[in-house]
Amino acid sequence: MTGFTELSGKAAPLDQANIDTDQIIPKQFLTSVTRSGYGKHLFHDWRYLDLHEQELNPEFTLTQDKHKEAKVLLSRENFGCGSSREHAPWALADFGFGCIIATSLADIFYSNCINNQLLPIALSSNIMDELFEYVGSNPDVIFHIDLPSQTVKVGESSYKFEIAQHHKQNMIKGLDAIGQTLDFDQSISAFEEKRAAWL
Repeated sequence: MTGFTELSGKAAPLDQANIDTDQIIPKQFLTSVTRSGYGKHLFHDWRYLDLHEQELNPEFTLTQDKHKEAKVLLSRENFGCGSSREHAPWALADFGFGCIIATSLADIFYSNCINNQLLPIALSSNIMDELFEYVGSNPDVIFHIDLPSQTVKVGESSYKFEIAQHHKQNMIKGLDAIGQTLDFDQSISAFEEKRAAWL
């Protein structure tokens, strides 16, 4: 996978708490083990007015022209709660998002995001209020996300975010769980050679 260092783009505001993985990608669409093809079903129950996804809901944030091609999704507390399905970050990334900024994110969802190069950022409720206000007053405002410096910049404002060092390095290097193991390939090979001699 390609590593993540920086991202710049518009943000789409989804001002709601406790958005669960079944809303992000409903269970009837979990039909593949590949990571692509889920974006069209993202937030199915909210984006569409019909079951066959032919009629968009004009009231929903992601169907509005002013928020199209957004790369950052803003939300509230406990984003990604519910099941542990990895399809949720797959759908968000396939739709075009590279970063989720919320008041808080569910633990398993957070880990799944890290493993799939979708940067999850938790910021305080007061800061989230400011970010929603930025987008509300100017939908075209650009968010600049810098992972190495752990900053979110919007207009004249800059906000620091926390991320565990190992998560940060895995994102920068583009490593999922398998990649992290392969990062120790030489050490593993050396151990196996010694083990063969012992046996």
